[in-house]
Amino acid sequence: MGARMTLWLGLGALAVAGAAWLLWPRGPSAEEIAARYAAPLPAPEGPLRVYHLGHSLVGRDMPAMLAQLAGEGHRYESQLGWGASLRQHWEPDETINGFDAENDHPRHRPAREAVGSGDYDAVILTEMVEIKDAIKYHDSAQYLRKWADLARAADPAPRLYLYETWHRLDDPGGWLLRLDADLARYWEDALLFRTLDDAGAPMRLIPAGQVMAHFVRTIETMGGVGNVQAREDLFQRKPDGGVDPIHVNDLGAYLVALTHYAVLYHRSPVGLPHALRRADGTAADAPGPRVARLMQESVWDVVMHSQRTGVAQ
Repeated sequence: MGARMTLWLGLGALAVAGAAWLLWPRGPSAEEIAARYAAPLPAPEGPLRVYHLGHSLVGRDMPAMLAQLAGEGHRYESQLGWGASLRQHWEPDETINGFDAENDHPRHRPAREAVGSGDYDAVILTEMVEIKDAIKYHDSAQYLRKWADLARAADPAPRLYLYETWHRLDDPGGWLLRLDADLARYWEDALLFRTLDDAGAPMRLIPAGQVMAHFVRTIETMGGVGNVQAREDLFQRKPDGGVDPIHVNDLGAYLVALTHYAVLYHRSPVGLPHALRRADGTAADAPGPRVARLMQESVWDVVMHSQRTGVAQ
């Protein structure tokens, strides 16, 4: 191939790339974001009915713990899968691994029917992890917007939340470093802010990953407290005794449930019970009183410094 032809092909490729960049939907400006999130949501006046859509980092036990923390009147349903993306939940021809096993319980309700029903005070969505792969290969922003639009078309429309999760403990980028960086670059810029429209309240954030980072830094700085000596103590164990690097145990589920409670109900979780039950009614492994208090304080500290939650700062 001659040099002239190579030059023209290169210029053509640059022209196509430039045109694609111009057509790519740009996110809102910093000024627009600040304006949309300036006003907090009003605190709910009573118990909520909540819908959870996601995967095993939602799980069955965390929503059950949330219901116990919230008290009488809180109700919930869900749809889960193993590592399921928002696209897989949306598209009828997509396979959701583990669907039958994860939804074999009375709390399951089909997602499309539930989100569009108007039966819920709050709808909580989350995306599969690895989050950067979900964004790249599963069109996360597009499908988060589809679910948001479906919810906003309901009568009455629910409050919308994006549940920020976490990545593997053994991530080569560093677990805490990734939690610090991923909130802005993935959960907010690439997902949350892409759902902003001209009507209705913006989707809010449940910052569970940020809470985990805050709590782990607190515990590890103290050299461990009670039954949590390090970050691994928030995660399940494999049959061989090794740490499951992504799925939380009862202690981790309790920390995430506290975060949901604080954001949904606009209340400090400090002083809430810490001896709870799993979804199947069995007693969950409980944090000791001092650990529970540190968890509750970590949650409220993060929520009080996150305007995206909708809770008055």
